[in-house]
Amino acid sequence: MTPPTNDVTHDNWSKWILSLRHGDDRAHEDSVRVEITRYADRVLDFVRLRSGMTLADIGTGDGLVGFRAIERAGASIRVVMTDISAPLLRHTQQTAGTLGVSGQCTYIHGSAENLAGIADEAVDAATMRAVLAYVEDKPAAMRELYRILKPGGRFAIAEPILRDEALEVCMLKRLVDTRAIQTDDPFFPLLLRCRAAQFPDTEEKARTLPITNYGERDLVRFAIDAGFTDIHLELHIDVRTEDCLRWETFVRTSPHPLAPTLEEIFDKQFTRDEREYLEGRMRAIFESGKQLGAARIAYLTAKKP
Repeated sequence: MTPPTNDVTHDNWSKWILSLRHGDDRAHEDSVRVEITRYADRVLDFVRLRSGMTLADIGTGDGLVGFRAIERAGASIRVVMTDISAPLLRHTQQTAGTLGVSGQCTYIHGSAENLAGIADEAVDAATMRAVLAYVEDKPAAMRELYRILKPGGRFAIAEPILRDEALEVCMLKRLVDTRAIQTDDPFFPLLLRCRAAQFPDTEEKARTLPITNYGERDLVRFAIDAGFTDIHLELHIDVRTEDCLRWETFVRTSPHPLAPTLEEIFDKQFTRDEREYLEGRMRAIFESGKQLGAARIAYLTAKKP
């Protein structure tokens, strides 16, 4: 199937994957590519690639997992690439042509909750990387994975767990609202305004957003309820400094496809004086080499009996 053609050049998903994930910094893009390729390889290790199989890569994005599967398993593997973003599917189709693997790829436009373009028990394995986090009905997506897999087929996913980021913003809001921290210094109220533009600042909001209304244990429950067996979960938490990243790049990046960049927040939500003050304070902390960032990734694999 050919990706749909329409007048949309970019959407939230394509803009983030192709630009905002790395801030249009080619060196940082290379670093991001190395990191996410490790995620992709781990997911593919779980599904046990073999020649002749059909793999469904759900929410394929720029095709990283699917193309990596072809690279690892060879010319006999077939990959069904689905995505909710038509611009990304067109980009992925162009990449397949450049790589010379177009004949091994099929494209389906649609959401993970409704994989109507894939027949029952049609694929040997399925993968998702950073997809379920943005799906409204996660149990429905898990049931769709179960439906399209052949008996004995395996799926593997790697999902960011963003709940902690939201809880940190919620805590900051409580501290500011209750005046539990120094309030004559405008830094913390301004920081809260900045952080709340990217993550929910109340637990009620966090419970309503797909990116923050679940944790790693919920993924296990979704798989059990869908009928899977041999379920295995690994939660990887990596905390490291961000001193290798330039500030000018950092402010042009976004932590997830639904969040604005710091540069956008500064431009649209702050006065010139507020921006100069907050950016000066944040940049000093960032460039001190002591700023920590945490990546929380849940890997889940299971088998259809």
